[in-house]
Amino acid sequence: MKRKGIIKAVVLSVLVLFISGMAWAAQQGDAQSDNMQILRDKIQADKKLVVATNMTLTENEAKAFWPVYDSYQKDLIKLNDRTLKNIVDYAANMDKMSDEIAKKIVTEHLAIESDRQKLRQSYLPKFAKALPYKKVMRYYQMENKIFAVVSYEAAKKIPLVE
Repeated sequence: MKRKGIIKAVVLSVLVLFISGMAWAAQQGDAQSDNMQILRDKIQADKKLVVATNMTLTENEAKAFWPVYDSYQKDLIKLNDRTLKNIVDYAANMDKMSDEIAKKIVTEHLAIESDRQKLRQSYLPKFAKALPYKKVMRYYQMENKIFAVVSYEAAKKIPLVE
């Protein structure tokens, strides 16, 4: 039980850092991209540590799993970058939101979510080749929980359009 509490605290602190970093990056623009990359690398390392702690992989499973995990994370980062850009576009246009801009932002949001689901589906056979399905399910549950917390934190910070 103690382990779950520690893991939860690490995940939440990583996610709060991620959300804060997203908001900070949106405000700072391109001038702070190096700092944002450092923050992103730290978040990815912390996330990987949480996954490693919770997956209890055998040596053979680890050899097969981590390359697939790393590839998946690279693809996931591309979706997260699109999400961040969409949030930045929303923030930049919040005070002057037109139907045309709103349509563009909503359409991109839905496209990102569709691509996120396609990504999950495309990696399922890769993860299943590396791990038994019970462990694949555990990994997908962890990713879903992390995504849910990040989404919730973002939803709390992003105001509704006027």
